[in-house]
Amino acid sequence: MREEEIESRWEAAPAVGLVIIFQLVLALVSRAQDWKLWGLPWWVWLISIGPESALLAPLAWHRSRRRLEQLGHRRTVALSLLGVVSLTNALLLVALIASLVQGDEKSGAQLLLKAVTVWGTNVIAFGLWYWGFDRGGPVRRLQPNPPPPDFQFPQLENPQLAEPGWRPELVDYMYVSFTNSIAFSPTAAMPLTRWAKLLMLSESAISSVTILLVAARAVNIFH
Repeated sequence: MREEEIESRWEAAPAVGLVIIFQLVLALVSRAQDWKLWGLPWWVWLISIGPESALLAPLAWHRSRRRLEQLGHRRTVALSLLGVVSLTNALLLVALIASLVQGDEKSGAQLLLKAVTVWGTNVIAFGLWYWGFDRGGPVRRLQPNPPPPDFQFPQLENPQLAEPGWRPELVDYMYVSFTNSIAFSPTAAMPLTRWAKLLMLSESAISSVTILLVAARAVNIFH
């Protein structure tokens, strides 16, 4: 349990904190530069920061985290947090695509910042989804007789390549998420279950739209 607590408090929580920073930077720069996205005001990107912070705080603070564990609500709160992050990012992507279709995006720097926010949040969010669901989640993976793996890592298939007792940690899932968002296909680990395949498919779809459509338009603007 100590290993899982380290991952949750000192790796997963800062990752969500980075997403909040992405959103905050986008909102503040939009205000300073008078940027518009699909006609929405700059402060709309601050709305999700409140619930995200409210859900993150009890997960990162030791005493409240223990209380949630005792009540059996810690996983529910964690999944709710990921849901808010993913929903906010999906709305941002929809607004960005709509703004592109309407021809409102005239600044390459503005478009790149929005694209980086969407893409970066996408990588972090899906990395956390993989970490939170594989073999029942980080707690269940450490317990005796965990469920079969949802991702086949090379170290699990070839134990001689890793130290004894190796298990995937958050950084491994973040790497899977990053490479999947760049290559649009599995690289470091193969999905074994249907939900894992659907998650990776969704991430690749969002990433491809962001990179191929948004980034390409930004390059054209710069030219």
